[in-house]
Amino acid sequence: MSGTQENPLPRIRQYCTIRAGVSQMTFGREFLLTFVPLFVAIDALGTVPILISVTNDVTPGGRIKIVNVAMVTASILALVFLFLGKWILELLDISVGHFAVAGGTILGALALKEMLTGKFVEPVLKEEMVAVVPIGTPLIAGPATVTTLILLTSQYQWWVVLLSLAVNLVIAWLVFLQSNRVVEFLGQGGVRAFSKVMSLLLAAIGVRMIFVGIALIFPT
Repeated sequence: MSGTQENPLPRIRQYCTIRAGVSQMTFGREFLLTFVPLFVAIDALGTVPILISVTNDVTPGGRIKIVNVAMVTASILALVFLFLGKWILELLDISVGHFAVAGGTILGALALKEMLTGKFVEPVLKEEMVAVVPIGTPLIAGPATVTTLILLTSQYQWWVVLLSLAVNLVIAWLVFLQSNRVVEFLGQGGVRAFSKVMSLLLAAIGVRMIFVGIALIFPT
């Protein structure tokens, strides 16, 4: 039986091109569906006013140091909960609701201290303390971020969630670095007045987190 056989290479190339296009569309969709929830949970833009208020008497260099330490703290906590979050909570018999109540209590206590004494923490420990609590956690890597990471890793590929987390943390870091420009614009008097308003906001955020946590612990 004679005849010429059709060259299969063009069809193979076409098939591979179609598969690659589908893979890219799937990746883009998963990245978007993981990026947006984390962007909302981390809320870098909403944290900037609080960052300014808790660092109102810190030099620009000290503020950058605080931002860097806070981002390292938040990144470590986020990575831990990304890979081990569900296991850790189950091991310690802690729910996300408990985590929210604890975080809200910390924020409320810090805000109350600032309103009564004019300081979030003692000056000697200010940079190190403020960078870790409340900025690193629970503001950046708080209950919302932890819950989002745990939920996303149960629905999407872990490396897509990791990439979305990394991009969000870089965006947050870049946004926080611009806080010095905001301080220069407001001036020291403006920052101190702004700080008092933000203390009330911080207390309100803490109260909201406590109520959310209670609702999660005791669902109706």
